[in-house]
Amino acid sequence: MVGKVQTVLGNVSPDQLGHTLTHEHLAMDFSYFYTPPPAAIADQVQGTPHMGNVGYIRQYPYSSQFNLEFGDQAAKDAVLQDVKMFKRSGGGTIVENSTEGLRRDIGFYKKVSQETSVHIVAGSGYYIADLQAPAIANIKEEEMYDRMLKDFTEGFEEDSSVKAGFLGEIASAWPLRDFERKAIKAAGEVQQQTGCPVSFHPHRLPEAPFEIIRLYLEAGGRPDKAVMSHLDRTLQDETKLLDFSDLKTYCQFDLFGVEVSYYQLNPTVDMPSDAQRLDRIAMLVREGRGDRVLMSHDIHTKHRLSAFGGHGYSHIINNVVPRMPGKGLSDDVIDQIIVKNPATWLTIY
Repeated sequence: MVGKVQTVLGNVSPDQLGHTLTHEHLAMDFSYFYTPPPAAIADQVQGTPHMGNVGYIRQYPYSSQFNLEFGDQAAKDAVLQDVKMFKRSGGGTIVENSTEGLRRDIGFYKKVSQETSVHIVAGSGYYIADLQAPAIANIKEEEMYDRMLKDFTEGFEEDSSVKAGFLGEIASAWPLRDFERKAIKAAGEVQQQTGCPVSFHPHRLPEAPFEIIRLYLEAGGRPDKAVMSHLDRTLQDETKLLDFSDLKTYCQFDLFGVEVSYYQLNPTVDMPSDAQRLDRIAMLVREGRGDRVLMSHDIHTKHRLSAFGGHGYSHIINNVVPRMPGKGLSDDVIDQIIVKNPATWLTIY
């Protein structure tokens, strides 16, 4: 059988993907998650990030409305600049995870791919219930199934010339709402029928990834075509991480570049550093799980783009990969994690 990967510019062979970032955003809106800043620094997190305030915004990224608008022209200009740098640094493919509720921009994804020669893979599906328009909030599971199947097999409603290359990120809160349960089960049903890749966004409690995969598997989805995102902030206990890896899904560490331990969306959890992320990846490799590891940045706010004082999409290539041998990871293992695993996940037969 000959496999293919569905990008926004058409099908490509899996061996053409190169270094792949499996969880990123190029244009979307995260304003729903605005959180008021501490009164003492309220003035410091307003407006455009610059040398005088970017430190505050790194600490409180969700307290800047400007920072959360990731689909305006300022963001698009900065994204295009950073994707060009990703290409110059040796990058090949970016998987764009914006789903219904996040105001994705299929036309911009095409523009980025055309102007940078980076393969872009766009996702279909639904973000958390809170972000859905009233007309969508009460749709049936069958309607979700039909929409995702059409996006994947025929093309997006926004642009029928572009097919989704995967389902994701399929997102849920905790406890799971009825809307989110339906989306997870519909994704499993579409996966069973088409063989498509799927990516899930869990809530921030350790129970969430296990419950999501249980529903997905019961609906018929294959574990080896599923990615569980954000495990670096969700499964910090090594025993639980190993237990989850036994389910045979991909374990994704996708917050590389976030080096602030204060996690504003869940202050009870300390955000790990890049060094700690690599330690967990090295542990999974030692335990024979290296064929189920993925890495990315999940860039979704302006301050993480280089134009606004951030690291951009090239951070893993330029700053993280060179450190991986020091963690006991061989060149073959590194290639497996950043090239072979993403290609295997994204391939459709």
